Amino acid sequence: MKLLRNSYLALFAIYLVGPILVITAVSFNAKKFLAFPPRGFSFRWYAEIFVANDWFAALMNSLLIAACSAFLAVLVAIPVSYMAWRHGLRYAKALFSLGIAPFILPPVIMALAFLLFFANVGMHGWTINVIIAHAIFLLALPLVTVSLGLESVDMSLIEASQTMGADNATVFRTVILPIAAPFAFAGFAFCFVLSLNEYIIALMTVGFTVETLPIKIFNALRYGYTPVIASIAVVFLVINVLVFSLIAKFSNLSRILGAMD
Repeated sequence: MKLLRNSYLALFAIYLVGPILVITAVSFNAKKFLAFPPRGFSFRWYAEIFVANDWFAALMNSLLIAACSAFLAVLVAIPVSYMAWRHGLRYAKALFSLGIAPFILPPVIMALAFLLFFANVGMHGWTINVIIAHAIFLLALPLVTVSLGLESVDMSLIEASQTMGADNATVFRTVILPIAAPFAFAGFAFCFVLSLNEYIIALMTVGFTVETLPIKIFNALRYGYTPVIASIAVVFLVINVLVFSLIAKFSNLSRILGAMD
């Protein structure tokens, strides 16, 4: 029985890790085609990301869009979550529900909605379109994480600070914000990672006028399969691992994941 269990766990681990190991090996292939096992060993495809102007521009576009959309989502989530938690305002709770709604819908539906909206207002093809669309689509994540952080605030601390003469602004800045900040960072990080990897909404809102890395990969696949695509996949993996490691270090990751179950 123990042998069967260990065998099952080993197969499950291979099932999860196997594709990552294959992609990683392929990214070091010395030849200009995807091959496994790799033909030779080279770092040239990782250098290609930063040396080739088209790949580097796509990388910068992706990082800029991901950072701005994540920041915008957190900027919107903090006051909405705070008003719903601190004052129990009905319109704040309604906005909270509206913020979660886009994340429930399939991305292709949201992408089509954003496409029609930006086309009607004459903004199709702008970089800011993706930033706004990603911020709206991913707003549910910082709403959940920031709300979770606010719920962890000990009300006795607020009462004690008010007793000492602190006004609402001082209480928020010195008591509430330091406690909720790690959860806000977690929401930012989740939005950043998902925006960085998102393809459908980005394609529908900017077409091919602004190439993010996912769009660039799709365009490159039409002309062949090169190891640079595998190297980008590994870079994405490293970024994701790094971001989630930072969340685990500075935020209560177990509680956040429990809230998202």
